[in-house]
Amino acid sequence: MKVLNFGSLNVDYVYDVPHFVTPGETITSFARGIFAGGKGLNQSIATKKAGGDVYHAGSVGSDGDILLKALREAGVNSDYVVKRDDAPSGHTVIQVDPNGQNCIIVFGGTNRQIPKGQMDETLAHFEAGDFLLLQNELNDIGYLIDQAYEKGMHIVLNPSPIDASINGLPLEKVKYFIVNEIEGAQIAGTDVIDDIIPAIAQKYPYANILMTLGSEGSRYYDGNQTYTQGIFPVKAVDTTAAGDTFLGYFVYGISSGLAIEDTLRLAARASSITVSKKGAAGSIPTLDMVLAQEK
Repeated sequence: MKVLNFGSLNVDYVYDVPHFVTPGETITSFARGIFAGGKGLNQSIATKKAGGDVYHAGSVGSDGDILLKALREAGVNSDYVVKRDDAPSGHTVIQVDPNGQNCIIVFGGTNRQIPKGQMDETLAHFEAGDFLLLQNELNDIGYLIDQAYEKGMHIVLNPSPIDASINGLPLEKVKYFIVNEIEGAQIAGTDVIDDIIPAIAQKYPYANILMTLGSEGSRYYDGNQTYTQGIFPVKAVDTTAAGDTFLGYFVYGISSGLAIEDTLRLAARASSITVSKKGAAGSIPTLDMVLAQEK
């Protein structure tokens, strides 16, 4: 099945810092890197590197050539990305500390200015059974969910960055929720880890739920059974795209009919490789690289 990722595209400005800046503090960065990123772009590239049939839709500004280049070099179809001259692309400012942890400021730019007409035109090229992957970095997510649901597409939602707008979306139409514990807690209405998946399942019995838990691995509920997957420990250099890598490999698995146990294991292995390298999209491994680690 085809995977349409209507997702964000951001230019990432990554600063290596001794620690995250605190209020009123000025610190010196050891280095700065400029990378193609955005949750949407990272997830498209991860899904493609895993072996998925991926189409990216969205918008960039006149400064977005680095983003289009990254998609094309990864083999992602970018025919549905519109380039505009009247607004800047989305971008992020990312601090990375010596332990590889990060904190991120996101500016929406063209990601937040996509016309509904562009959404309709893009969805017209997809059909029932195809997958629509969404994050919370675009405007009119609810409209996309409604339109794709009417077409019979499988809707995959990663509600990140989480905010109050999520509660206004037609979440009953989502087939797959992919959340971390913070996002899951907001949707579930509880921050008790063991209660999050059951609470979401009770609210949305149509849905399958994947919850990532950092060093504790992940849990997946398919409506009948819960699966768990641990992590593969490595020295973390940069965790920026770890979650997006896990998600991309997961989407590849579910869209390709792979067994869920194999899907979760591949996703965990791929994520462990990503955190051992700097950068976002460039740190995402190919399936061959992941499989080589399995031997």
